Amino acid sequence: MQLLNLTGKVAIVTGGNQGIGFAIAEGMARHGAQVIIANRRAQQGAQAAQALIDQGLAAAAVPVDVSDGTSVAQLVMEVLERCGKIDILVNSAAVIVRKPVEDLTEEEWEFVMDINVKGTFLCCRDVGRHMITRRSGKIINISSNVSQVIQPLRSVYSVSKAAVSHLTRALALEWATYGINVNAVGPGPTVTDFNRRFLEEHPQDYQRAVNSIPMARLGAPSDHVGAAVFLASDAANYITGQTLLVDGGSTLW
Repeated sequence: MQLLNLTGKVAIVTGGNQGIGFAIAEGMARHGAQVIIANRRAQQGAQAAQALIDQGLAAAAVPVDVSDGTSVAQLVMEVLERCGKIDILVNSAAVIVRKPVEDLTEEEWEFVMDINVKGTFLCCRDVGRHMITRRSGKIINISSNVSQVIQPLRSVYSVSKAAVSHLTRALALEWATYGINVNAVGPGPTVTDFNRRFLEEHPQDYQRAVNSIPMARLGAPSDHVGAAVFLASDAANYITGQTLLVDGGSTLW
């Protein structure tokens, strides 16, 4: 048996149009999964799915606003109508606001929490209902190393990712008897299109991040693919409730 083989599996990847989400979507497709890229901007999602199709991989795109329950329910219904099942859910959709705490607005707090925490909850809940019926499924939430350590100017983001890791544990406990594994991947600082401009404009922040990592480099989206594929595969059938940190050792200090 090939433990990392995802052939025949249907995987939803929220935020799968770019960055870590796209890398994971591509990695799962390369391991045999049929991937549904779910993100807010329909055109970007369609382009990301086409990029996988052009490689001979099985992919499609379905627009979703993860912070809206009606939109999430529509996503799940559409995927079930197309594919008949959902085996894997990857919650990668996320946003960040970098500000001192005293400058954060209520609207910015709600913006981050609505996407990162509420969005993860809604997707887990609605896909989880289907997985409970099937008594099978793998959920991988994309948390962060800041769920365990604090970095400057990322207070609300850190709180949101700590919530994602704790939600992962709560769901793992409640759904273990249904054959559902719920885990998280915790990336360290990673260079993506999402944050490249910020890092270029704030070289001191970039250097601080590098200095905080024993392996002395920031991550790339591809660094997180193996962890996600592993947790989605049969190789991780006896693992649940964990946040697997993929951070170059940045939490070792």
